[in-house]
Amino acid sequence: MDLTDAEVEALGSHGYFMRDAFLGETRALAVRDAALARVQAGTLRPAGIRRGADHALDTSVRGDHIEWVLPGADAELEALWNHFRSLGEAVSASAYLGLGRFDVQLACYPGGGAHYARHRDAFPGQSNRRLTAIWYANAGWAPTDGGLLRLYPEDTSAPLDVAPVLDRLVVFLSERLEHEVLPSHARRLALTAWFYGRGP
Repeated sequence: MDLTDAEVEALGSHGYFMRDAFLGETRALAVRDAALARVQAGTLRPAGIRRGADHALDTSVRGDHIEWVLPGADAELEALWNHFRSLGEAVSASAYLGLGRFDVQLACYPGGGAHYARHRDAFPGQSNRRLTAIWYANAGWAPTDGGLLRLYPEDTSAPLDVAPVLDRLVVFLSERLEHEVLPSHARRLALTAWFYGRGP
């Protein structure tokens, strides 16, 4: 996998880039079906906020349900996991971020106004997230479904709203960009990879 010159420039200048048709429609629909099967099997749990002793559930801040995705759990989800790995290698090679390990999480917003308040993905501490990559699995998304991703680029006063349509990839610098998920009025599926710097 390679990044285009425009993607590298956008990541450096604006802190983010987007790519549609990341997997291709056939594979995207298969991954979407695998993700939906996990949701329907009841394996996701309410997401919390903060880490460690400060961890808490607060649906006024965050209303999604989540599950960590590991290689070997499902063939289609593992295929996306491998695409994320290739993406991390490409960003490291092209944008010189020195990325290492990564985690992948499946998230489902059930509708009913579920949202995620404005935040950054990087937590205070030494082992920090460097890059966030979000892939959307929402076939047939309509504007009335809500659930837009709102980015707050540092280089402009205007936020950017991104529709969570099937097979769209959004990549941004975890420590730079604040973002939020606007209220979702239909089920909203996303798989997110967080990449860390190399080292312990």
